[in-house]
Amino acid sequence: MGRMIAAAFGAFFVLSMVPGGVVNAGQAKPAKPALTSAQAKALKNPVAANAASIDAGRATYAKYCRACHGPEGKGDGPAAAAMKDVKPANLADAKWDYGSTDGEIFNTIHSGIGPKFAMAAFQGRIPDEQIWNLVNYTKTLSKTAK
Repeated sequence: MGRMIAAAFGAFFVLSMVPGGVVNAGQAKPAKPALTSAQAKALKNPVAANAASIDAGRATYAKYCRACHGPEGKGDGPAAAAMKDVKPANLADAKWDYGSTDGEIFNTIHSGIGPKFAMAAFQGRIPDEQIWNLVNYTKTLSKTAK
């Protein structure tokens, strides 16, 4: 009985973060609009991509991103299977649909991917410095994922 309750709670938690899921808890829209492509591309990362930043980004990724993007960033997390209309991006491949500069990655995480916000905006939920750490970690996935 205890295992069934734990499994049900786990499924509810995962599905609550998925478009079309139970409550769409992860589908936040940004408080302010995303930067233009040119503005995002010009945005410079104020956080050095050192071991401490990458480790902090790894922890943030585990908390906010792994359910959809998977442990290696391949877009195969447990929540991805329940998604119908969209699939999480494969962060381990060479193709970055929303830009590959630090500023573009920051903008995607910070402001989400509209117009339906299949990827939630994390503005206000993750502090900017943590988003920059997440940018630094995310960029390592395409180098290390197999």
